[in-house]
Amino acid sequence: MTITEFIKTDVKAALQAQGKLPYKLTLGAMSEHYKVSLTPVRHAIDELVDEGVIRRKDNGRLELVPDALKGRKVETPAPAAYEKNLEEQIRKDVIARSLQQDTEYLREQATAEKYGAGRTVVRQIFSRLAGAGLIEHVPRCGWRVRAFSEQDMHDYLDIREMLELKALDLARKHFDEDELREMLKTNRPARGSDQSRLDFDLHDYWIERCGNRYIREFFARYSPFYNALFNYAVIDEKVKREMAQEHCEIIECLLERDWKGARQALSNHIRDQREAVSRMIEYLNCNKLAS
Repeated sequence: MTITEFIKTDVKAALQAQGKLPYKLTLGAMSEHYKVSLTPVRHAIDELVDEGVIRRKDNGRLELVPDALKGRKVETPAPAAYEKNLEEQIRKDVIARSLQQDTEYLREQATAEKYGAGRTVVRQIFSRLAGAGLIEHVPRCGWRVRAFSEQDMHDYLDIREMLELKALDLARKHFDEDELREMLKTNRPARGSDQSRLDFDLHDYWIERCGNRYIREFFARYSPFYNALFNYAVIDEKVKREMAQEHCEIIECLLERDWKGARQALSNHIRDQREAVSRMIEYLNCNKLAS
């Protein structure tokens, strides 16, 4: 759902539920209400005029068309749906820039204008991305994208393997057989489908249960950045299928209480990601040469 679509749907839902809007029917009032720029509001108004929900008077002012929605089915938009969509768009842009080694500062106003959003909303999104380690705030300069480094990625995988294996050992007594079987299902294709399913929550399962605050803090601080890069640039159907199979192997060993086998399967799973990282670097280098 785009910002324009959200505004349209929200206007219709308000009219159908209350017969009026909680703000004046002007571009400025709507922009202030939705905390976005005038551009998406203007687009939403144009489309609502085309649909006969709103009309323009001879003097240019807007007015609602009585009973325009009578008999129509209007879905209520999820709260902040447009903001969630906006955050995903900005996140993808940031990740792409990180992989391209583009560390030019992000400006709140320029980003707000680019996506047709309000500056306050963009600042909140930047703060959440900074919390995930994707960008950092530099006072009086702006927000800087964290550049991807192949060596950093490999160093992270080294430490990740060591700490995850330790977390797996510490969490043994806290495993629940029913929960493990449920995760086994979420890493297998749905019945009648050939599409792989991959549940990334599996790794958090033993990290959260290990009882070691330093292990949890390490992954809370560093894994969002590397996971975001990895998932964005590497995951295709073949890799997804292989990773899901490796997940299943780990879980099956845990269900059989084969701790040694589970450790080996987890170690192999993390080390296999090095090959995926290498393919990602090769892909990025080929794109640089092509451009």
